Amino acid sequence: MDTYILGTGLSHDGSTVLLKNGKILVAIEKERLTRVKHDGGNDFNTVQYCLDFAGIKASDLALIVQASNFENNISPGQYAGRRYFDGYIQTPVITLSHHLAHAWSAVGMSPFEECNVMIVDGAGSPYAQCLDLEGTTTPSYPFSNGMYCEKDSFYHFNGKTLIPLFKDFSEVKLFQECHSLKLPTNYHSIGGLYHAASQYCFGNMNDVGKLMGLAPFGILNGKPPLFKLESGIIEVLYKNVDAYFNKPSSGYDTFKNDFKHYADMARWVQDETEKAIIYLFKERSKLYPHANFAYAGGVALNAVANFKLRRSGIVKNLYTQPAAGDNGIAIGCAYYGWHEILGQQKASIPDHVFFGRSYSNDDVEKALSDAGIIGNTAFSINQTTKFVALTAEELGRGKVVGWFQGGAEFGPRALGHRSILADPRIKDIKNHINSAIKFREDFRPFAPSVRIDDVQKYFIHGWESPYMILIDEIKPEWKNQLDGIVHRDGTCRVQTVTSAFNPDFYQLISDFEAITGIGVLLNTSLNRKGMPIVETPAEALSLFLSGAIDVLVLNNFIICKHHDLLL
Repeated sequence: MDTYILGTGLSHDGSTVLLKNGKILVAIEKERLTRVKHDGGNDFNTVQYCLDFAGIKASDLALIVQASNFENNISPGQYAGRRYFDGYIQTPVITLSHHLAHAWSAVGMSPFEECNVMIVDGAGSPYAQCLDLEGTTTPSYPFSNGMYCEKDSFYHFNGKTLIPLFKDFSEVKLFQECHSLKLPTNYHSIGGLYHAASQYCFGNMNDVGKLMGLAPFGILNGKPPLFKLESGIIEVLYKNVDAYFNKPSSGYDTFKNDFKHYADMARWVQDETEKAIIYLFKERSKLYPHANFAYAGGVALNAVANFKLRRSGIVKNLYTQPAAGDNGIAIGCAYYGWHEILGQQKASIPDHVFFGRSYSNDDVEKALSDAGIIGNTAFSINQTTKFVALTAEELGRGKVVGWFQGGAEFGPRALGHRSILADPRIKDIKNHINSAIKFREDFRPFAPSVRIDDVQKYFIHGWESPYMILIDEIKPEWKNQLDGIVHRDGTCRVQTVTSAFNPDFYQLISDFEAITGIGVLLNTSLNRKGMPIVETPAEALSLFLSGAIDVLVLNNFIICKHHDLLL
């Protein structure tokens, strides 16, 4: 009899994951269904999605494990509406603390039989709600005098048990409103300061990826440290924050009119964040030295800091959980249930992150019909088994392609199932996609997708990076030719592709190389600014029709615009 465990994350960036016999069967982020970026809270629709995919009922679940920030301190409206488990009291429901869920997500997804685990984010659970305090070293804070929440946690996984070794906390000083949620700003956390800098530069605390992209346009100008790094503890130096964070942006016009100031601030915060992360790994490694590290929490998505950490040599083998942010805590909940509650051994790890449901050709045909494309002379539709080779030809002609295949990626990066693709050699391709398709700022970079066989040909370090959460440096001889995927500082957030991970995408890159002599594609997510990555064929078509994507590939359907008939 099959054993199903459901993990669900109720924080911002909510999600639900279903394990079948210890392996991920399906997973979905709430924002993909509601179309509200970073959506969280009530999980009815994500649970329904997973149960429908599996063809089971909630009563078929062996166990439900959930986690959020601030279980007892969230605004009452967060869970508004009926939850799927109402009335199913025969299925045990377990609530997990935040960093423990992050940690199990890293352990469950990692390739290591044994490893250290580092969790770094903005804020986790309050001290009183943490389930992993026994045997853990924590600094002495007046926990009874305020709300102190997790800011970084360190564990060791010995192959069977996750052992907490050190947890640091910080008092919560401020609450920010985000959709229906009230999210914490942890006073002394790395992630909290990074979110604050995002709010300062862009007027939005969730534009942390944009902040990382802005940093190379700035200079340091001899600014003082932002963190006190002492005795293994990280504290924000607020006297330095207050001295420089004195012109908060009120929106894009403010930002654009003082671009240099905000770029310099982004560079400062990024540089200080890198130092703090390296310090943290160095100090925690002294507590329990080990060659392997699994890493999660929102700060783990900082691809530039990951590069600096890897280059430092402090960690020999680093695995960063692809959905390291709060969208990944549902994975940790599910794995916790499998290992800790049911006492099962670690199952084989997934070899991809395409955990969404696939859409059939019938779904595609219905979407085409509903969009009025079938029979419309402004478009051509070609359903063919040669869709990969023909798509490579379109890319070789300079077309921008929307690429929709199989189940959606779980996590923040488009990895070849929900992607916008282009030839990186095209002059000004970055500006074209940013302005006419993504409708976003012109400083935002694009990633290269390259076969693992060729990564050392184009990039200096040539590291394996299947999930696009590690940067590399372009080799000088390719910088001008591949300008579309090279950022201001000569770096690229690389995705390495194997035939096992994504056979059609691997073949597409191979066919593109056969045509152009270049084995690299520009790859960005199939969405526009402020929009979650598309989930359905209908959403992909809507994006295709409202912007400058030339060709859309839905499964084996190739839809081309005849631009002269669309004028």
